[in-house]
Amino acid sequence: MTVSHWQRAGQIEREIDFLVVGAGLAGGAAAYFARQVQGRDVVVTDARDVGLGASGRNAGFMISGLDTYYHRAIEKYGHAVAREVWDMSRRSFSHWREFIANSVCDVPIDNSGSLLLAESPEEARELELAARALAADKIDIEYYSRDPLGRGYFAAIEQPLDAGVQPYLLARTVVAQSGAEVIANNELYRLEQEHDFVRVHTRKVIFEARYVMLCTNAYSPMIDPYFKGKVLPTRAQCLVTEPLDHIPVPYCGYSDYGYMYYRSTFDGRFLLGGGRKQHQREENNTSEDRLNPKVQAFLDRYLARYFPDVQAPVAQRWSGIMGFSCDGLPLVGALPGKPRVGFAVGFTGHGLALAAATAERAVDKLLNGVSAGAVDVARFG
Repeated sequence: MTVSHWQRAGQIEREIDFLVVGAGLAGGAAAYFARQVQGRDVVVTDARDVGLGASGRNAGFMISGLDTYYHRAIEKYGHAVAREVWDMSRRSFSHWREFIANSVCDVPIDNSGSLLLAESPEEARELELAARALAADKIDIEYYSRDPLGRGYFAAIEQPLDAGVQPYLLARTVVAQSGAEVIANNELYRLEQEHDFVRVHTRKVIFEARYVMLCTNAYSPMIDPYFKGKVLPTRAQCLVTEPLDHIPVPYCGYSDYGYMYYRSTFDGRFLLGGGRKQHQREENNTSEDRLNPKVQAFLDRYLARYFPDVQAPVAQRWSGIMGFSCDGLPLVGALPGKPRVGFAVGFTGHGLALAAATAERAVDKLLNGVSAGAVDVARFG
């Protein structure tokens, strides 16, 4: 990101203890663990405001694990890593539910669970293999060899411990419960480490911070070249209808290997997202927040095919920019040559599953030198 000379009018300098950059779910969690657990004095800053990035634009799915089926995760990362990351998602859910329980405002959550649905016989076979791997690890699921919804799917896995949440309100309550000072609308444009402090140039303030935690996800490559090729900005698109007189799906639905997702909202609407698979050339590796008419047309066709009973008109369409990591696992570490600048980024569309536990590990690594395990960038050597 860049800031002009004119926009720096009134810029001040401040010495602070711990700066979190990014006021989304990961940033709020990092601020909480740094202040409430580690006892640091924390400031959170963001180029926009709390929850206005992907944290407030996603579908609100608390779906366990990674963006690949469990048996494929075991093949790709090894059994120990796949299980560790699965357990991290459960820990994240525990943190989110605790934040919700302690919130002074109502943060809606639906604990009905999720359904992973197959859109083809091939995907149904994948779901069966995933179900066997999950059952072998004694993970609580139920496998259906047919479509439990009767909508033209081929098989399903029910994960009863998953949930749907209002993600924007969750992000706001996490930041609020951190107790950190928030400085909004404050773009970061340069980072320098000088001896035992980091000089962080932002539009409003030049910070001299003892520690910095970047929770900037898709926007990380704009902050430091280290993230180029490691975090890929990727656009996701959604629509939501006007209120309905029935609930089409009483779960968070997730199909076509995670490329499609749908749920009922807390005010009786139907939310549908996805369509990126059919238009990857335009939707991958972009941080441009705009609607793609071709993706939205695909969503309209999908809605008509699988949910013909949803007759209410579309009320709103939007997009959000996700940060996909180069290997599908979140990234935790410190910038080369800047050991006091840590990061927790690259959630690959599963920030609600992994952000809290990842931020917890990132803070512990930055302040105490503790390995972040499966999500530590030490895995790259």
